[in-house]
Amino acid sequence: MKKYLAELVGTMVLVLMGCGSAVFAGVHQPFAAVGTLGVAFAFGLSVIAMAYTIGNISGCHINPAITFGVALSGRMSWKDAIMYMIFQVIGAIIGSAILFALVSTIAGDAPTTTTTGANNFGDGQMLHAFIAEAVFTFIFVLVVLGATDSKKGAGNFAGLAIGLTLVLVHIVCIPITGTSVNPARSIGPAIFAGGTALTNLWLFIVAPLIGAAISAFVYKYISTEEK
Repeated sequence: MKKYLAELVGTMVLVLMGCGSAVFAGVHQPFAAVGTLGVAFAFGLSVIAMAYTIGNISGCHINPAITFGVALSGRMSWKDAIMYMIFQVIGAIIGSAILFALVSTIAGDAPTTTTTGANNFGDGQMLHAFIAEAVFTFIFVLVVLGATDSKKGAGNFAGLAIGLTLVLVHIVCIPITGTSVNPARSIGPAIFAGGTALTNLWLFIVAPLIGAAISAFVYKYISTEEK
């Protein structure tokens, strides 16, 4: 149970800090004051902080796509994987609820998606967004699997490598979808945003899981020693 609670807390922190960096920029000051780079680092630094806090308890997935990839790789049971995902979503909802409570009385006429950090994309860009979320999740989960490999991984530097990769992914993907690569991170804010964010939520669940599945099979292939 402790590892499930660790995933809940970790995901809550990720959503609160990551989405919060964009939310408060939109409410209190021009987004340019924080910018894409600032939001990207907020997400990446959140992962690094949690990796060295709960990594030795749960592995610090805090992302259903990572959990899905790890399970497909045979590194954890599907029972644990399902429980991880459930608690990750709960953590994301709690993080989003805190954000919503913090800005609901001061947001004024700001769009709801801005006040929750929900993902979105422009009209006619669904295919574009789907490809981006699948490809960038593939890259991110591939790094996770490689960095945490018990034999060939990065050891104590794994958290740093994973967090900086998430920064990189956000720098490129924020202009496209706002960046999810994490179904829980999208579910939480979408519940409070409603409307289009909730209608398009399926994309931010399906695309990352597809990307994660591909990364699991690719890493398994390239990491297997040839006989």
